[in-house]
Formats: sequence, C-alpha cells, structure tokens
Amino acid sequence: MAKRLIPSLNRVLVEKILPPSKTSVGILVPETSNKLNSGKVIAVGPGARDREGKTIPVPFKEGETVLLPEFGGTQVKLGEKEFLLYRDEDILGTLHE
Repeated sequence: MAKRLIPSLNRVLVEKILPPSKTSVGILVPETSNKLNSGKVIAVGPGARDREGKTIPVPFKEGETVLLPEFGGTQVKLGEKEFLLYRDEDILGTLHE
C-alpha cells in the first residue's frame, strides 16, 4: 500500500475540507447550506512541459487552501483517507484569510 502519492506533470493532490455538520453550540447545519468548496493541497507534481521542453511550474504549493470546482477531479484513496487529483488549470484559485 502506498504511503505517499507524488502527482505527475501538472496534477495537484487535494484533501477536501469538509465543513462541520454542527455548530459549536450543537445546532445541526443542513447539507444544502452555502458552503465553500475548498481543499488543502497535499502534493504537487513537477509541472507540464511547453513546446521547447521547459517545465511550466504548478502555481500551487503544499499546504495552501484552494477553491475547487463543484464537479471534477479523480478520487484517490490512500489508506483510510480520500483525496482528489486535479489538473492545475481546473483549480479555481487560492484562498487566503
């Protein structure tokens, strides 16, 4: 069983951030509430190559929080955890506090 996945080319491995189903005071939050589809970057590939063979680096770094599209990505399961694998151009942006 693999312990770590290093994405190829311009792929980004993301762990989806699940919003809490309860508030701090115990109120249940419905699944249909407005939630941001975000995830934490776990691993980044080396980047794609242009026509001259130069590497185009992936614009995301490990540990960043990113905005994900509603659909897409390839589901990957490593051990008990589930991750999503995206191309760098499919990720919508980086989230900052």
